[in-house]
Formats: sequence, structure tokens, C-alpha cells
Amino acid sequence: MGKSRPIAHVRFDEQGQAIEHWLDDHLRDVAALATQYANTFNSTDWAHVAGIWHDLGKYNPEFQRYISDKTGYVAANAHIETDHAPGKVNHSAAGALYAIQKHPALGRILAYLIAGHHSGLPDWVKDDADGRSLEEILQDSIHLDKALQVPVPADILQTKMPTSPPVGGIDNAALWIRMLFSCLVDADFLDTERFMQEDKFDQRGQYPEIASLLTRFNQHMASFAAKAADTPVNRLRTQILRDCRGAAPKPPGIFSLTVPTGGGKTLSGMAFALEHTIQHGKQRVIYAIPYTSIIEQTANIYRNIFGNCVVEHHSNLDPDRENAQSRLAAENWDAPIIVTTNVQLFESLFASRTSRCRKLHNLANSVIVLDEAQLLPPEFLNPILGVMKALVEHYGVTFVLSTATQPALHTYHDPFGKAVVQGFDAEQISEIMPDPAALFVALERVAVELPADLVSERSWEDLAAEIAERDSVLVIVNTKQQAAELCRLLPADTYYLTTNLCGEHRSEKLKDIRQRLQDGEPVRVVSTQLIEAGVDVDFPVVYRALAGLDSLAQAAGRCNREGKLAEQGRVVVFVPPLNAKLPGHLGRSVTVSRSLLPTFTASPLHHSHFQTYFEHFYARAESRDKHGIVDLLSQNARELKIQFRTAAQRFRLIDDDGSAVLVTYGAGAKLIEQLKFIGPKRNLMRKLQRYTVTVREQVKKRLVQAGDIRELANLPGVYEQITPGLYDQKLGLLVDGVSLSAESLYL
Repeated sequence: MGKSRPIAHVRFDEQGQAIEHWLDDHLRDVAALATQYANTFNSTDWAHVAGIWHDLGKYNPEFQRYISDKTGYVAANAHIETDHAPGKVNHSAAGALYAIQKHPALGRILAYLIAGHHSGLPDWVKDDADGRSLEEILQDSIHLDKALQVPVPADILQTKMPTSPPVGGIDNAALWIRMLFSCLVDADFLDTERFMQEDKFDQRGQYPEIASLLTRFNQHMASFAAKAADTPVNRLRTQILRDCRGAAPKPPGIFSLTVPTGGGKTLSGMAFALEHTIQHGKQRVIYAIPYTSIIEQTANIYRNIFGNCVVEHHSNLDPDRENAQSRLAAENWDAPIIVTTNVQLFESLFASRTSRCRKLHNLANSVIVLDEAQLLPPEFLNPILGVMKALVEHYGVTFVLSTATQPALHTYHDPFGKAVVQGFDAEQISEIMPDPAALFVALERVAVELPADLVSERSWEDLAAEIAERDSVLVIVNTKQQAAELCRLLPADTYYLTTNLCGEHRSEKLKDIRQRLQDGEPVRVVSTQLIEAGVDVDFPVVYRALAGLDSLAQAAGRCNREGKLAEQGRVVVFVPPLNAKLPGHLGRSVTVSRSLLPTFTASPLHHSHFQTYFEHFYARAESRDKHGIVDLLSQNARELKIQFRTAAQRFRLIDDDGSAVLVTYGAGAKLIEQLKFIGPKRNLMRKLQRYTVTVREQVKKRLVQAGDIRELANLPGVYEQITPGLYDQKLGLLVDGVSLSAESLYL
């Protein structure tokens, strides 16, 4: 057929010879790839039709002319006279219109997928989100008319409509459509990449089988055990590992892994996940962590065992912020082990944009470990639990809730019979540990000291004088402002840990702290709660500002962690100045702890207290679905009138997730210059994540106005440090340019 065939893409070889990506080949190949991906959740017929029709609009002569204008290639049908001036052409609407023409009801499902395969899943009707609604798109039939001006292969146009029912039923259509959307957009990206960058495409998916990763894991654990001291704590960790392996054959579903802090959950949880994956033929393990600030530690643990089979993906430099040049750096989570954040995982599950949704089909038939599961945000709890239930029941996902302080994620009601949390049935959650209560008793290594009352505040001066008398002590406070106030009153060699420090700087400080602890040298540390979620340090004494019961337990996990003290470690709870005025989540957690702690007769951190704490904590939340996400996605699901884009814009686990500032600490300056020269390449961006500090919108504006930072020309939304003294070797980013006291962000 030669150049009489319309093209989807074109590239040129070194001699300038055009190489065509024929449109009919592209449609069939995308359909084949999408079908392969949707096989995991029994929706191959839907994925096939979405793929075969997704680019029908490229048959439009105006689109072929656009390719000619853009590349210099003489495309088929580009000679046809049109009124269209050179420029972009909407090629996504035609396939959506064709699906509706074939079947007005079923076609609407396909219309969402096809109309959004570049711009993202649309709302059904115009709401508060940007972009056109699907209802608006389907009113403009001219796009289809123009595409059908030329002969389209019969096998493409005559593809039969799908017949399989929505996975999970029509009430769960939103997640199912998003899963299908993921299959389509990933297939489209990859088929385009296969043509445009064949060498890159060939490198994808070159990972060993999970069974070989388990072999590596077992070898590592055997070597680790051979070197570990024979202590009571290590013997308990060995038993926990054994119990995790023993539970792996249990049927897929939702599990809790309830192990005291310091019990080795990171490695034991991975043992369960790998064994369970092999036992039940699952595809991959996804390990989700609450804080970006400590994700590097966990990723490095796993990378030391599994090498480049681990993909680390978090949101400081998010793919949504990338331009066309760097889009291919976005991960589609096809690796066997993913280490990510709760924000990246759950915001992707409610996303509408292609770069976020692309990975979703790779969640099906996986094991997802939620580390520190108690940190799921209460305001989004019902939509999160709803999507978790759907993934377990309909997409073959096994969840592991890994924490020392299990949240109350079962369904329960207030005294008036109203559901406080719409969660799992109690019998649905299977505990991996045979006897968590006994385990907590065996691993009790600290004594918690509460103040005489939980209202009277201590002055910073009084607290600083007491702490300065101790050789080795960790103090954990609730805000950066509290950390700054206390640190200013302590000796100059006191370590300061907050997210004002870039990841590389924090890692270096933690390395120094661990070495000093190991050598028995004095070391004082003041930190926000970033040190609580999985950071492996071991102090004889920990001071903790009054906070939620879960935070007190996490703080205790940094005290006498290895059980080496002759007596129990000390955890001293204190009430700092202005603690009663903490906003939001922190304020509620303090209020609940203040009301419950005096009622506990056993140790404050007794295993039985946490369910009571979380039931009270969730009940005090303003809402378990603050932004009405469930209604946006399900209220009109039976009519397939779903508000995808509005739900995505409202589902933000962090109201202001801030802007990334690249700092000149260490190798940061050199990497920033490389970024300016070569652009946002994947490996470079991964390195730069270690040299970023995230600041809130108001802080960013102030720093830009002062000329301290500026936006990068080749990476919109990301900023570079300009003023040399803006980043301090002890305190990190000086966000107010003078001191730390004006900034009171958490962590």
C-alpha cells in the first residue's frame, strides 16, 4: 500500500529516510497489548475494543496534514483540502463517538477510555475540574465524520462490542474503568515507544522471576542470621520471620502483621509477600510507606538484596510535572518489587491523568504491603477502604497492614447506629502473628513515664536544661517550630532532623548518629516525627511531646531497640508549650490521647489499647470522606455518569504537597547544572531526589520574591536554590532566610 496508508507516527533514520508507523498496525498492536494487560482481571474484550478504536481520529485528513506540518513527512491524505490551519488536531474524540454510535449504553464506557487517552479521564458533566466533560465531547460529531472520510480497514470498524460484565458490578464501575484506562494508555505509550525508541522498549520487563528473588532473599537472611548476635530480641525476630513464612500459604485477602516496633517487620513482611506471591501466582510486591523522608532507607534495604529489580517511586519530582521530553521516565510499575509512598499509591488509584493511571493495571494480582498502616488519613478513610476492598475482592490483590499499632479498619458504628468507618468485616482481616499480645509482652523494652497531668505545659528552658544533662538522648516534637525552639537552647553539637534537610543530608546525619551510638559517644538529637516511621536508631532515653498513642509507640521503638540495656529504656512524655493549639490531625490525636491515657490501667502502650484509640480518633474526624469522593464515583455509576476528573482533583492526601527545591548541598550543585544542560533524564532525576527540599506554596512564593530560588526553565514546577547561604550545613533550608522559628510545618 506504501504511502497510501495513514500513519500514526513517523521517525527518520540517520540518512533522513522516513520510517512510518502505520496507523492500522498501531491500532491492532495497542489492542493486543491492552488485551494482554486486562487478562489479569478478565476484561480482555473491553481492552481490545478500546485499543482498536482509540486512534480512529488519526484517519482524519487534518491529522495527517498535522503530521506533515510537524515533521516534513508527506502523509497520506494530507493533500485533501481542509479548512484546518496547521496545528494540533483532536484525534481522541472520533473513537469515543464511534463507540457511542455502535452502542449508546456500552459505548459510554469505551468513550471515557478513548476520549481521555491523552488528556485524562473526563468528568461526565462539567464540574469544578478543568477540561471538557464527556457529555460535551460527545455532542461534537464532526470529529468522527472527518475520520470516516477515508477508507478505514473493515476489521477495525467491524470489531464487535464487548459482552463481559463490569468487574465488581456496575456499582464498582469507576475502578474498573480506571483499570481499563490503565491498560489502554500503557499499551499506547509502549507501542509508541517500541516504534520511536526500540532499544528502550527492548530493555523493559527484563526482570528475573519472583522465585529467583526469593532465593536471593533467603541467602541474604541466612548470611544475616549467621552474623547476628544471639540476643533475646534477635531470637524473637527469627520467630517472627518464621511465622511470616508459615502464614504465606493462607488464601489471598487482607492480612494484618502486628509486630512491635523493632521486631523486623521490613524483612519479615517481605518474606511473607514473596512466599505468598509464589504460592498464589501473583505478579509483584508493592511496598507503600507513609513518608517520602524515609523511603530511601527501605528502598536501599531491598536494593541491597534484590539489586535493580527494585523500582523506587515517590512524588518529590512527580511525572505529572514532566514535559514531553521526560514523560518516558514515568514508571509503569512493571518491576517485580516497587517501593513507593501512600500518596503515590492511593492518589494514583483515584487519578484521572494518564501518567498517574498508567501503572494501575500492574496492581492487579499483586501483594501490597502498607507499612505503618495506622497513618492512613482519616478524612479519606472511606474511599481508601472502598478501593482496597474492591482490589481484594475483584482484582486478586492481597493487602498486608504492617504496623505495631493496628488501626481500626473494620466496619463499626457510633452509639446511634451510624457507620463511623465503612471498612472490612472483622473476619476478613487475617492476623499473620499467632499471638500478637504475647509478642508485645516478650518485646517490651521500655517504661513509659507520663507527666502528673496531661495539660500542664513545660517550658522549653526547663526541658532543655534537663536534656542537656543527658549524654545520649532523642527528643521528638510535633512541628518544625517546636524543634527549632528547643534546638536553639541546647548545645551546639545537637543534631537537628526535619524535612528542611534534603534526603542526602538526613542520611549523612543519621549515619553519624548511628555511629556515635554504636561507639558509645554522647549524641543528642531533636527531630520531628519523621524519625518514627521505620528509622533504625537505638537510644537509651527518648523524650516525646504528647501526641497520638500510635506516635508514642513509634517513639518508644527508637528506645532500647536492641534490648541491650541492663534495665528498660525510658520514654518520657511531656507537654510542650502551645501543644493544645496544634491544628488538624495532630490536634485531634493529642486530644484523644489526653482523654484516654488516664483511663488505661495497663501500660500506656499495651497491645489492647490501640483499637480503642483509633475508634475514638476516627470518630472525632470531621468526615471519613471529607470531599465526597465516594459520591462522585458511585452516586450515578449505574447511568455511567462518573466525575473522574473532579474526584481526582479532590483526592489529595496532602492539601498542599508543595514544590521541590533543588539545593546545592554536596553534589546537588553539580547535578543541577547537569539538569540544565541535558534535561530531566530518568537516572539524573532519581539522583536529584536526594537533593530536594519540599516547601509549601506560601514559602515558595516568598523565596521566589526574595530571589532566593527560581523555577527551572526545562522543568516547570521545580525550583533551584540561588542564594548560597540559603542552605545551612546544620539546619538545612532556611525557609525564612534568617532562622527556623517562623516555619511550623510538620516533619
